This record gives sequence, C-alpha cells and structure tokens, in this order.
Amino acid sequence: EFLGSPEICDVKMGSRARKGWEPLLTVQNMNVLSFTCVFTLSSSPYDLLIITFVLVDWLLCNNRVEFTQLAADYKAVNLGQGFPDFSPPKFVQDAFCEAVRGGPQMQQYTRAFGHPHLVKSLAKFFSRIVGHEIDPFEDILVSVGAYQALFCAFQALVDEGDEVIIVEPFFDCYQPMVKMAGVMDGIGDWVLCAEELASKFTPRTKAIVINTPNNPLGKVYKTEELQMIADLCIKHDVLCISDEVYEWLTYDGAKHVKIASLPGMWERTITISSAGKSFSATGWKVGWAISSGHIIKHLKTIHQNSVYHCATAAQEAVAHGFDREYEVFGSPQSYFQQLPAMLQHKRKKLAMCLDSVGLKPIMPEGGYFMVADISSLKVDLKDESSKDESYDFRFVKWLTKEKGLATIPVSAFYSPEHSKDFDKFIRFCFVKEDATLDAAADILRKWSSTK
Repeated sequence: EFLGSPEICDVKMGSRARKGWEPLLTVQNMNVLSFTCVFTLSSSPYDLLIITFVLVDWLLCNNRVEFTQLAADYKAVNLGQGFPDFSPPKFVQDAFCEAVRGGPQMQQYTRAFGHPHLVKSLAKFFSRIVGHEIDPFEDILVSVGAYQALFCAFQALVDEGDEVIIVEPFFDCYQPMVKMAGVMDGIGDWVLCAEELASKFTPRTKAIVINTPNNPLGKVYKTEELQMIADLCIKHDVLCISDEVYEWLTYDGAKHVKIASLPGMWERTITISSAGKSFSATGWKVGWAISSGHIIKHLKTIHQNSVYHCATAAQEAVAHGFDREYEVFGSPQSYFQQLPAMLQHKRKKLAMCLDSVGLKPIMPEGGYFMVADISSLKVDLKDESSKDESYDFRFVKWLTKEKGLATIPVSAFYSPEHSKDFDKFIRFCFVKEDATLDAAADILRKWSSTK
C-alpha cells in the first residue's frame, strides 16, 4: 500500500514518470517490473532516498526446479541435474578443512569483491591464458557461483530498451534476465550461421551472450566462430558476456578458446566461470567475472548492494586449488587434465547405453551433458495432467514417473518461437559415479526389453 500510494512517491520507469507500475518486459509468463521511488526525508532538497525496485512475478516455475522436485518425489535415478555425485579432489577438500580451522579471520567477512588470496590466484592463473595482465583488485569480481556473476552482468550492463543476443539453445537463467534472439543453425553439427547472427545486430544491441562449452549441447566454439563473433562485437561496439563454466571439460581433441584472448576483445568481454565446475564442488557456490576494470566496477555495484559478500573459507580453498593448478598446469598431475579424462570414459559409457536401446545420442565436445534424439521411440503418453505440454516435457515426466529415470527436456533451452522444433530431444548428465550410470543403464535396458 505504501509503495503504491501516488501521494507518497513518484514511480518512474526509465525517463517516463508513472503513477504505479507496469511490466517492464514479459518472458514466458514471467513479469519483470522495475520502478524507482524518490522519498523526501525532510524539507531539505538534499535529503532524498532514491530506491530502485525490480520485482519478478514468477508465474511459471523454473524448469530445473520442477524436474528436480519430480526426481526427488519419485526417487528416480537422477541424470537430469547438472552436478557430480562424486567428491571434489582431495587437495581442495583438505584446503577447505584447513581454512575452516584457520582461526577467526576465516570465519568472518573478507573483502566484499573477492578474498584477496583468491583474486590474486585467479589473476595469476588466467593472465597467461588470456594474454593480458589481469589486475586482481580491479578486473575480478568473486560471486556466489557463476549464476550470480551472470545476474550482476545483466543488471549492471543492460538497460531498458537495449537488445541482447543470446545464442540458442541457452542455459535457462539467461532468458528471465533479457529479451533474446536465437541464431543456432543445424541439428547435426550445431554450427553458428554467420549471416543470421550478423542480422541480429542493430543500433540497440548492447551485448551478446555465448556459452562455450555449451549447455545443453556440449558444443565447443571453434576459433573461427569466436573470431566471427568478435568481429561483429567490435564492428557494432557490443559487449560479450561469455559463460565458460565448463572450460576445462573438452573431449576428443576439442580446444576451449577464451574469446577475451582475441584481439580487441579483452576490453569488451565479461568472462564468467566457477569453482563448482572447475573443481567438482557445485555446492561451494564460488564463481567469478573477469573483465576490464571499467566494466567490472559496474558489476561490483550490483554485487555490493545484493549479496555483498561470499563465503570466506570456500574462497580460501579455491585459491589454494588454483595455486596448485598453476604449478602443474598442462601436466598429468593437473586436475584440469584428470577430470576430462575421467569424464571421457563416462561420456562413452552413457552413449553406448543410449544407442543400445534406440536412443540416438549426439556426442558432446565438452561439458556435463549429452543430448539424445527420442523421435524414433513410440511411447504411449497417457498422463492427462501434461497433455498440453510439449512432447519432450511429457516424455521426461513419463520416464521419471513410470521408469524411475530423471532427465531434462531440451525444448526448455529454447525460446517459445523455436521450442517446438526441438521437442524430440532430452538431456542426460553423465558426470556421475559409474554406479549411477549403471543404474540408469539397467532401467533403460529393462524398458527396452519390454517394448
């Protein structure tokens, strides 16, 4: 009632004064409302309290939340959710335990924008990869996982009226934050269409969002594709938000290249990654954004006025992890070498199983996930509660409820305009213990034998 009173506050949207508020944008049944209230605290013209509110009316639950709950309700073997069911390497576990025992300083607030030990470790490690001397205190923001780094980037850098290009398929947190345009062409090789991508750039384009290796496809962008994106960013003076959380997880000789390392891109790229995927510790929720200081300062403003601070002991442990990886980088002792080697085996194991039961796996070049084509399967989906949903949503719910195996529908990673074209695919996570993969294989084989 207080905020809605026109006698008490002026409500503004951009430069247009409003009484009350209205949706700033609507994305898949979700209304995002933004307004600024200016309160006079006294007769002095300088005593003003200015507050900007962003309200999200989440009328449709996040798909991952829905399917995670479904898997829990039916006690399904979970190949849907993207997390390892094995522990991080011992050296970072030991570092975390040591940090927790490290006295009062490890139990209290550290520097709001990143624990000094961690930002120094990240700067040292990534400077030689990017080919640019990274300033630990100006060019890095440590966040509550990569998720919050993405949130800070969108909130800090995208304004009302701006356009943001997102390459489909995309991680499902991007869409609620920005309007999107999709430019992925081809179901086999998943190659960027240069002409279509170029056509999406307009005078209002503020940023492009890329994810390499990609979730859900496992596509690793080739250097030529990244150069094409870079050329367009430079030509149109556009920012690039590059989600690289799976950067160490590439297979069959695929190479991850940081777009920030290309000429002219350091000063316009926000590179986002996390310890969760780097060290198989998703529950620690330590992520970061790296960019030029003139960009990162805006993300810091959002960060300090939202979460403010990240867990000190977790940051200290991750710092020790990167200190170790710096010394052994590129050698067989490096966890960043060992993890993809282990996952290569699991990827092959899952692919062979899917193929043996008539599911057509598409081999990923990187990341946690494998997409499978279910178009050849004939399943009688009788659940009336899901009859109005897309085929892959209905199939995934049937597979969870009737067979006890949880996966994710791929159409959830597409905009409404294009989701129908991709509703015959489902996503599996293969970053699991062999026992979990064996249990999933057993379910699929039993089902296949009764078809």
